[in-house]
Amino acid sequence: MADNRIDGYAEAVLAVATAEGQSEIVEDELFRFAAALRSNDELVGTLSDPQLPIERRQKIVEDLLSGKASTVTNAAVSMIVVAGRGGDLPEIIDAVVERCSASRNRAVARVRSAVELTDDQKSRLAAAIKSSTGTEVDVRVIIDPSVLGGLVTEIGDDVIDGSVRHRLNQLRESFR
Repeated sequence: MADNRIDGYAEAVLAVATAEGQSEIVEDELFRFAAALRSNDELVGTLSDPQLPIERRQKIVEDLLSGKASTVTNAAVSMIVVAGRGGDLPEIIDAVVERCSASRNRAVARVRSAVELTDDQKSRLAAAIKSSTGTEVDVRVIIDPSVLGGLVTEIGDDVIDGSVRHRLNQLRESFR
């Protein structure tokens, strides 16, 4: 049942974004918002707290997204929070991003990096992934200082760990 709700909200968000001609903008803004949510459990808890008045939760969304996201993105996040699904926001956003990429016949490559990647680096990474997997991908970068260096790439259930941390762990294991 939860998956049906998540899918339903994702479809609704995508339908509105598409109708407004802003699906790619909304997709990017939502992806960045989900990354921020994943790094802040307290924020997710606040947005999903039924004890907190809806108006207060809406105000938090407005404060977070005002000037940083389109009105369509702001309205979509606000709608989900008002409906009492603030705790499901990361999963709903993932479903929106997956659907947007699928509409372009692409998969999503979630890339964790210690630093932001340039557009050229993203393009080269997408080309390398296509060359090795045969799959066209949309590269989505999540800044994660714990990676230290290198990249951790997730495409569906597949994980390619080229991080410095992973390499150090492998080296450590080889000395045991």
